[in-house]
Amino acid sequence: MKRVFCVHTAMALVEPLTKIFREYLPEVKLNHIADDSLIQEVIANNQVTPAVRRRLLSYYNGAADAGADVVFNTCSSVGDIADYGNQYARIPVFRIDQPMAAEAVANYDRIGVISTLPTTLDPTCRLLRHEAAKAGREVTLVEGLADGAFAAGQSGDGETHDRLIAEAAQRIASQVDMFVLAQGSMARMEQRLSELTGKPVLSSPVLGVKGLRKFLGL
Repeated sequence: MKRVFCVHTAMALVEPLTKIFREYLPEVKLNHIADDSLIQEVIANNQVTPAVRRRLLSYYNGAADAGADVVFNTCSSVGDIADYGNQYARIPVFRIDQPMAAEAVANYDRIGVISTLPTTLDPTCRLLRHEAAKAGREVTLVEGLADGAFAAGQSGDGETHDRLIAEAAQRIASQVDMFVLAQGSMARMEQRLSELTGKPVLSSPVLGVKGLRKFLGL
């Protein structure tokens, strides 16, 4: 049985991903490493600090020590570290958002990138450009920051969280063909944003787990 360790920088995706794995990848042994101090430090410094990088890399190899076959990195804000982890760690590090990015650039020219954190926009845009280059495609990216939505969600104000995301998407809807949701925690807005804007919307959790299944050859 393959063993997967999800590495989280916040707690929001632990329960949802457990359910998604149960549905789409039930034949793996799933474990979680969650350290919400990581995203707090990223937000406070508006960047991934050297300390965050060191701790993430230690978690990747800690997963290897525990018998994992692959790390499933669930935080897009630290996606660049996940990429480096593939060179540093003793096991592969699979990004939750890579399959979403690949599907977006394969099918659309103008992509709206919606995020609740400014620190997630740059890594997500870099990933989209990288996937576009791999596919021999040229894409236009339009950023939509739902400022304040992350804090609202963290405080339990789901209504404000969702409203700010919807407003960010509607502001740029006329400029794009579709949207990607930069953070897995935004997945619950996928259908609502599509209904509000009339545009396709992709999120990372289900696509990420399906992509991991393919990566594992299962």
